[in-house]
Amino acid sequence: MSEKILEVKNLTQQFGSIKAVDGISFDVYKGETLGLVGESGCGKSTTGRSIIRLYDMTDGEIRFKGEDINGKKSKRDLKEFNREMQMIFQDPYASLNPRMTAGEIIEEGFEIHGLYKNRKERKEKIGSLLEVVGLNREHANRYAHEFSGGQRQRIGIARALSLNPSFIIADEPISALDVSIQAQVVNLLKELQRKHGLTYLFIAHDLSMVKYISDRIAVMRRGKILELGTSEEIYQNPIHPYTKSLLSAIPLPDPISESTRVRIPYEHEDTDAEATMHEVFPGHFVYGTDQQIAKWYK
Repeated sequence: MSEKILEVKNLTQQFGSIKAVDGISFDVYKGETLGLVGESGCGKSTTGRSIIRLYDMTDGEIRFKGEDINGKKSKRDLKEFNREMQMIFQDPYASLNPRMTAGEIIEEGFEIHGLYKNRKERKEKIGSLLEVVGLNREHANRYAHEFSGGQRQRIGIARALSLNPSFIIADEPISALDVSIQAQVVNLLKELQRKHGLTYLFIAHDLSMVKYISDRIAVMRRGKILELGTSEEIYQNPIHPYTKSLLSAIPLPDPISESTRVRIPYEHEDTDAEATMHEVFPGHFVYGTDQQIAKWYK
């Protein structure tokens, strides 16, 4: 593994009496994509929003490039952090201001951070960003309602790229799009990662898509990470019963295989205070008690 770009230790996010995120820990390495998967309401989006400081975390520690993101920061340090880490939001319809053109949406970051003060230089940068995400320079003058869902998400990606970040949190960036458009957006993200050396936290519930884009996968349920490993390990050698259940529910494109496939129901087992993360293989971690791990491993 290369250097750690993000370290999350015992992150807890509580809203009233509800623990949306319950003491999770993981690292993200420079240049990789970590997929965070789980059913709706498991806390994966809350995790992403806590990392980027949209929520003030209840407890834990998050370090980005070695710096504690919740430590006391000057205005300048906060601006630098906001430039380095960006987010692509789930809903391309709600995340764009309908009163602003595509060009103005991308330009907003330049205004805040004082970049490209020359008008001609700024216009050129907006045009090149639109082209990078597969749109035309002329699209800069159109409003959000004049674009399709896939095009809007591309504008959201261009906005995220506008400040040259090193780390992007993609919060279910394809779930609101047609299946035919989803592959285009994911291929675009992979291409941008290759060209710009980006690191992604890719949040999703579509396991087949997560396998395609991710180097490693963390499986989440009820605020806990239950299994963490390489994409290949999680798919070929799942240990936790919940991971096995999730994988058994992935639709198959072949109708014959789909009709004969057996889905594995998940029967929740309570884990007591002794439950911890166990490294069952190098880099492959499973959450549970010693007895549960021994049983599941068989």
